[in-house]
Amino acid sequence: MKPMINPRIYRRRKLVNVLSQGGSIGAAGVGIAALVLIVWTLFANGIRSIDLAMFTQMTPPPGSAGGLLNAIVGSLILTVVGVVVATPIAVLAGTYLAEYGRYSLLSKPTRFVTDILLSAPSIVIGLFVYEVMVIPMGHFSAWAGSMALAIIVIPVVVRTTENMLGLIPDSLREAAVALGTPRWKVILSVCYRAAMQGILTGIMLAVARVTGETAPLLFTALNNQFWSTDLNAPMSNMPVVIFQFAMSPYEDWQKLAWGGALLITLSVLSLNIVARVAINSKSQRR
Repeated sequence: MKPMINPRIYRRRKLVNVLSQGGSIGAAGVGIAALVLIVWTLFANGIRSIDLAMFTQMTPPPGSAGGLLNAIVGSLILTVVGVVVATPIAVLAGTYLAEYGRYSLLSKPTRFVTDILLSAPSIVIGLFVYEVMVIPMGHFSAWAGSMALAIIVIPVVVRTTENMLGLIPDSLREAAVALGTPRWKVILSVCYRAAMQGILTGIMLAVARVTGETAPLLFTALNNQFWSTDLNAPMSNMPVVIFQFAMSPYEDWQKLAWGGALLITLSVLSLNIVARVAINSKSQRR
């Protein structure tokens, strides 16, 4: 016996479904259109600025030709130092949460603080590093900029490491322990090996996030118009150079700002694509 369907209820539900689906498609279309417009504007203005001089010459004074070599190298140094400092701390913290302190009293506040750092505005982190490093040192420095980026990297890698280690079946750990393997050896030889690709993916995503951070570097590394690899002095970097050049009234600086913005966008896009491909390949193997 077929259930009776009230025609009014059926029509109302169908109308609600059509409206909901249409609203969702419309909202998605607006978001995609805005993204396409932004990317198109960036490519249209930035592609004309990318040439060999951008990668071989220093940032110029107004009215002179130049490039972004010192800013590119400075950003690489700041990012590498920040990631090198943050990664061991974050991986060990994530290991503790997943392996040793999964249900301990310390794990809950640690996860809570990590979640706060994940959503904290980067300018707040920049102000914090400014207070604890820049003011006591008496000057801006690349060390301070790297520490600000490291603080941004830590929560991303912590959560990724914990999640990746949590996906490993306990049977693998139990099999290793049954052979008499110490717990630290189980983590190094079994857990890390199984979760390594996911952890590396989290590190790449963290690098992609800090690549374009401007606010914390304004309070820490600031900028340097000249070539410098001294970590104890202000250092040129792409985000701050783009910010300053884009706000300037000089056309040649604005042109370099467009080129730098496109370069950062392509770098972040490449890192995200590599990370997503790594995640997908790992999930397919599972």
